[in-house]
Amino acid sequence: MSVELPKTEQRRKARSTVVPGGTDDLFDGPKSDVLRERLDAGLAAVEARLGAEVQYADEIADVTARYLLNAGGKRLRPMLTVLSSQFGETPGSDDVITAAAAVELTHLASLYHDDVMDEAELRRGVAAAHLQWGNSIAILAGDLLFARSSLLFSELGLRAVRLQASIFERLVLGQMRETTGPSAGADRIDHYVGVLADKTGSLISAAAQFGAIVSNAPEPVVAALAEYGERVGVAFQLADDVIDLQQNPDTTGKLAGTDLRAGVETLPVLLLERQAATDEASRDLLERIRTRVAGVNEQPEETRAGEEEISSIITELREHRVTQLTIDEAQNWVTLAVEALRPLKAGPAKNALERFAAEVVSRDR
Repeated sequence: MSVELPKTEQRRKARSTVVPGGTDDLFDGPKSDVLRERLDAGLAAVEARLGAEVQYADEIADVTARYLLNAGGKRLRPMLTVLSSQFGETPGSDDVITAAAAVELTHLASLYHDDVMDEAELRRGVAAAHLQWGNSIAILAGDLLFARSSLLFSELGLRAVRLQASIFERLVLGQMRETTGPSAGADRIDHYVGVLADKTGSLISAAAQFGAIVSNAPEPVVAALAEYGERVGVAFQLADDVIDLQQNPDTTGKLAGTDLRAGVETLPVLLLERQAATDEASRDLLERIRTRVAGVNEQPEETRAGEEEISSIITELREHRVTQLTIDEAQNWVTLAVEALRPLKAGPAKNALERFAAEVVSRDR
């Protein structure tokens, strides 16, 4: 059986960076030139390592495991690992590259599983893997990448293996908490932010920690970067809640309202729920989101909302004040992330981390 990858042009269009102008947006002036060169060289080495690691003799395993890797992506986590290693004794070492690649493979693996559970249609501008090969193969492709990332972490010693295991545990617990929802009487927004911390914050935190750990940075630096990464992760996901409402899949790489269609009530919806208690227009919009958009793919075809209606509802939510409140909350988490960096030595690397946090929220994809 011959299995084809998406067209080259599709993959090219799907590629993006975490910051609009690439890594240059993280730096300020000639004092940062050395760091810029180190980061670019490190990311190039990570990309080469990823390509070398994701290869399998079995054809279907090889094609499916490389599917999302070849589709591009932000490489946010490897960037953070390489950047955080600048605070240690061996910045950008082979171990740093190994750690960065392992973190990215863990992230890639989680995307395969997330798309199955969310019934997502697009990922990084291409059809979700489960639509290409079915749920079972998509899940197994994710499992393959988890296994490969574990092998890489094992090269870095027991501490790395333990940290990776704790990340994996939090990823699973976060997904379980999202699936089951908050317990009776629990604050829904607090529960949601906790899910974000587990599903996104934990891995971004680990990316920062690994860079510091394998470059032999002092423990106070490791602790500061761990806190920074967790907070940046929450900010990143809150920004994603807003990006999810954009009507341009060519830019975002996903169908507008992907989370809403899957029945995931993101922060804009949870804030709308609070306002619905006293505002009739908010109450009406919330009702239409829950009855016409959430779980739309599971509704009978004869009564299912059309794309025009869904698009109109998503636009209405995007223009509602709760979306700006979500942006404000993301900015609050950026402020907390930057505060966590206080123990770090001033200089280009610290400045880059501060800009990194800000760009995570200001991005449009």
